[in-house]
Amino acid sequence: MRIALIGATGRTGRLVLEDALRRGHDVSVLVRDSARLAPTSREVRVVDGSVTDAESVARLLEGSDAVVSALGPTAKESDLHAVAARNLVAAMSEHGPRRFVGVSGAGIDVPGDQKSASATAISWLIQRLGGDVVKDKPAEYAVWAASGLDWTLVRPPRLVNGTAGTGELEHDAHRSTRSTKVVRADLARFVLDVVEQGLYVGTAPFVATPKG
Repeated sequence: MRIALIGATGRTGRLVLEDALRRGHDVSVLVRDSARLAPTSREVRVVDGSVTDAESVARLLEGSDAVVSALGPTAKESDLHAVAARNLVAAMSEHGPRRFVGVSGAGIDVPGDQKSASATAISWLIQRLGGDVVKDKPAEYAVWAASGLDWTLVRPPRLVNGTAGTGELEHDAHRSTRSTKVVRADLARFVLDVVEQGLYVGTAPFVATPKG
C-alpha cells in the first residue's frame, strides 16, 4: 500500500512510519524540517512543506492509496487540525485517495458515545480547561464527518512511551475504554491495522492498552 503520512517527526508518527515500512508499505511523508526525520530502514518519499499549505498537501497525496495523520497538538497553531482536515478533504475529494485514518483524542465527544462516568468527567474537564487547542479536535471531527470520504479518527486516552504490548488492544466504536492510557507503539500498530483492514470507517473508535 502507498501511504501518505503526516506527523512523521512526532513521537507517535515516528513509530507509525517505522511500523509502516516494516510491513512493506511505500510511504510518503510531509515535513516542515526534513532534518528532524529519523533514519529509516527503507527509503521514504519526502515532501517539504506544511499541512496548512494546500499545495504541499496535494503533492503529498500524489499516487497514494491512503492518508494517515499522527499530527500532534501545538499551542502555536490552535486550529492546526481543523485547517489540516479542510486541506486534506479538499485534495482527497478532487484527486483521491478516499481513505483517511487520523489520531484524535478520547476527550472529544461524538454522537453515539457510551462513555463511563469517569470518562465523561475527564472529557468535561479537558473541554473546559484545555483552551483553544482542545477545541480544535471537535472542529477537526466535524470536517471529516461531513466530508463524504472513508475516514476514521482514532481516539486514544493518555499517550505513554514504552514497549508495545503482546495482547489484543481494547477498542470500540462508541464505548470508552476501561484503561486510561495507551502505549504509543500500540497506538501506531492499531492505526496501521485500521488502514490495512478497512476498520471503523466513518467512526471515531476508542483504543487503549489493556490494564494488566
